[in-house]
Amino acid sequence: MYIVIKRIIDFLLSLLALIILSPVFLILAIWIKFDSPGPIFFKQKRVGIDKKHFQIYKFRTMRIDTPDDVPTHQLSDPAAFITKSGNFLRRTSLDELPQLLNIIKGDMAIIGPRPALWNQYDLIEERDKYGANDVLPGLTGWAQINGRDELPIPVKARLDGEYIEQMGPVMDLKCFFGTIVSVFKSDGVMEGGTGMMEKRNESRDEM
Repeated sequence: MYIVIKRIIDFLLSLLALIILSPVFLILAIWIKFDSPGPIFFKQKRVGIDKKHFQIYKFRTMRIDTPDDVPTHQLSDPAAFITKSGNFLRRTSLDELPQLLNIIKGDMAIIGPRPALWNQYDLIEERDKYGANDVLPGLTGWAQINGRDELPIPVKARLDGEYIEQMGPVMDLKCFFGTIVSVFKSDGVMEGGTGMMEKRNESRDEM
């Protein structure tokens, strides 16, 4: 029953947010267009509910010559591909705003596990252990406010599993308000991506 109520709330809140934030969309679109050549929006194949693929929408934050379908953390020098506007958008998570359209379409929810890239097989396989591929992916989620890019994949998948176990109004509110705090503090946002916390610890061990 909660899944049905959650979907209705997601649709209504996303539609309202899209209307209210339309001036912000316009300003960001103009900035992106003048900052670097290329489209305003970026589409990418992601893994949705029941591991079905869908196209996720984002504001473009990287140059058009960036390799396709490669996670940021797998690029040798991620910062070299990020535009000036993109640096701000990624730091503030404003690049995710177009995903309101994904929520309205039913591809995503406001709260849920972040959708993996179609070729992030290790993350997809790890999430299978916790049933985290069996729900709508989210704009934000429990793993997002507990480490985000810093988390190694097994930890991220386990946190997604914790969300599934506790999914309900209380957990969703924790994720929602936790996201607001994380965005203001830019918690866990690191160019270099997934597993950076683990890599830093390994570096310390080698010293």
